[in-house]
Amino acid sequence: MRMAELYALNEKVVLGSLHFSAEDIVRYARQFDPQPFHVDAEAARHSLFGGLCASGWHTCAGWMKTFVAFWSAEYARLKREGLTPPELGPSSGFRDLRWFKPVFAGDTITYSVTLLDVREHRSRTDRILCTILCEGSNQHGEPVIRFESTVLEFV
Repeated sequence: MRMAELYALNEKVVLGSLHFSAEDIVRYARQFDPQPFHVDAEAARHSLFGGLCASGWHTCAGWMKTFVAFWSAEYARLKREGLTPPELGPSSGFRDLRWFKPVFAGDTITYSVTLLDVREHRSRTDRILCTILCEGSNQHGEPVIRFESTVLEFV
């Protein structure tokens, strides 16, 4: 089974949601992006953002976390149904990363993926390149993140 057989082109699939608590934001930021508006609520109130907000990289990591959980469940579901799930490999990169709005402490982000394109690899006949649109919106339906990625699918 191939990704293109599972998911129609340009059809958004919701992966799941992730809640961003103040504790999670600070924990992530202390380790990976220790800017004052990510690690100090008081400093954040006096910043451009006006409140404690997640690092954009934390928001990206949230997309990956929900994607991995979604794909693990999909893989298991397909196996239970007697189908052979697509074998996905790593991403060869991403482009057009946009952070539209800050993700504040208390926000819940719902992530999605849309299959945009499927094409054969030019030099490797055992691989397919899947271009996906990765998005996240907050609890008000406002977009907070979007990027495109290319993922390998093994034939």
